[in-house]
Amino acid sequence: MSDPLLRELDHYVVLEPGGGERILTAAETLTWLEARLAKLEPVPADLAGLASPGLQAQRLLETACELELAPGLTIQWFAVRIEPPG
Repeated sequence: MSDPLLRELDHYVVLEPGGGERILTAAETLTWLEARLAKLEPVPADLAGLASPGLQAQRLLETACELELAPGLTIQWFAVRIEPPG
């Protein structure tokens, strides 16, 4: 997600196996990613050098759109723009 416009988006669709899709705010998406990363052992190598789960989640949000939790078990997230009604 190197496009700066994507970083300005406030909502994400998150997908989990067996959980369907949900729309979360950017802050909720970071919390969701942190919780998933906390359960991984070990975390992906490109995130391991970051000091906290919050920084790891932020890096992941900015650079990827999926995370493999176990072989064949992947979560995904996609930035979306929600237009106000009317």
